[in-house]
Amino acid sequence: MNLLAELYRPSLSLLTDLYQLTMAYGYWKNGLAERSAVFHLFFRNNPFDGGYSIACGLQTAIEYLDKLRLTSEDTSYLGTLTGADSRPLFDEEFLDYLGGLKFSLDVDAIPEGTTVYPHEPLVRVRGPILQCQLVETPLLNLINFQTLIATKSARVCSAAGVYASDTPHDRVIEFGLRRAQGVDGALAASRASYIGGCSGTSNVLAGQLMGIPVVGTHAHSWVMTFPTEREAFDRYADAMPNNCVFLVDTYDTLEGVRNAVEVGRRLRQSGHEMLGVRLDSGDLAWLSIEARRVLDDGGFLNARIVASNDLDERLIASLKTQGARIDTWGVGTKLVTAFDQPALGGVYKLGAIQNENGQWQHRIKLSEQTIKVSNPGMLQVRRFENDSEHRGDMIYDELLDWKPGDNANMVDPADSHRRKRFSADTPSKDLLVEILRGGELVYSPPSLDSIRERVRENLNRTPAAVQRFEYPHEYPVGLEQGLHDLKSKMIRDAREHS
Repeated sequence: MNLLAELYRPSLSLLTDLYQLTMAYGYWKNGLAERSAVFHLFFRNNPFDGGYSIACGLQTAIEYLDKLRLTSEDTSYLGTLTGADSRPLFDEEFLDYLGGLKFSLDVDAIPEGTTVYPHEPLVRVRGPILQCQLVETPLLNLINFQTLIATKSARVCSAAGVYASDTPHDRVIEFGLRRAQGVDGALAASRASYIGGCSGTSNVLAGQLMGIPVVGTHAHSWVMTFPTEREAFDRYADAMPNNCVFLVDTYDTLEGVRNAVEVGRRLRQSGHEMLGVRLDSGDLAWLSIEARRVLDDGGFLNARIVASNDLDERLIASLKTQGARIDTWGVGTKLVTAFDQPALGGVYKLGAIQNENGQWQHRIKLSEQTIKVSNPGMLQVRRFENDSEHRGDMIYDELLDWKPGDNANMVDPADSHRRKRFSADTPSKDLLVEILRGGELVYSPPSLDSIRERVRENLNRTPAAVQRFEYPHEYPVGLEQGLHDLKSKMIRDAREHS
């Protein structure tokens, strides 16, 4: 199912910043529209002060690119825009060109669910520079947010023990619809949260459109509707005997657990089983321990204890340390809004452009801040590993001499004295794979469950020190020696002639 097509019947081709169109017009006016170029989408820092990120949003980006055409309504609207002199911003001939444009880009990307790191290209776009420019904003919009939320979800799920291999798995449920950033933000967050490890969502539309399991029972208002809590639980059990997780903190939490046990016994006599209780306030560690005792004493050893109330990875880790008996975590606001860092900060930079003779010329963006100096070239990422762990990633330029199978010498882009070497026989693979060729899809998108499994596999191979929440170890990412040397020369030359 094409999620964007289901949500948005009209064209989304103008989901872009105006400056993309003004630059496109400039390329067209100067005869450069068809000049080939290559751009890279990447981010400069891991979010949440973490040690890794999870690539996400590619399928939505594919859906966007696959339907990308400027309609007559789009070009008619652009024809109404005016400049400072009140004259049309764009020539009619240019609008005719846009209306007849068939996008023919080559796109490579790192598959969703892969662990990724700063400065690595998540997406590489190659083709006519005008077309490359027009897709910048939508790609950033679609990749940035879902990568951010998938990363947050993976952190939350790691804290809950979802990825632990030696203990029974807790569950994390995404509860964030009512606090999410609009309709499409909520759906994107549900998708990315599920990819990151959540077992389900409260968002029923996400379930309908994407097949994500939906979860939910009742709120405080249900309990408050009836004269007593016990009657509220009884009436709910009568209405939905196969979906009973009772919210027990409307009045007195432990008394609520005892009422749930009594109703659970009645359910059991009718052939049904109480699924659990939910705690939404108070001292969650102590209350969960006491609730577990009441449930076990009442004969409900398998009943789950669900907790909510502004949870995130650090609070979940703290509750685990305190011995909390919670086994299902409902995480909402702080997950779907990426509460502590609401943007990834991904960027899209030109790496190379062909001259009039068809020869590739490297391009670099300089800055007073080292982290903002871009990497030139047509970039690819090579991941080195052993039987159990990822050992390092090397960014290399396909326009230079290094090829997979050569010995690899990589240089830290922030400190040229930090270097790492991998021999030619070290197991390795390129991360960017072919997505579009000449505008045509050549990639078979995996299912959501397959992407979730890729997250698990990648995290299981990511060093534990890199996954720490506090002061994580820096995963080795470097530039191939030849790329480092070229970049250093370009920086020197540019500054000498500035």
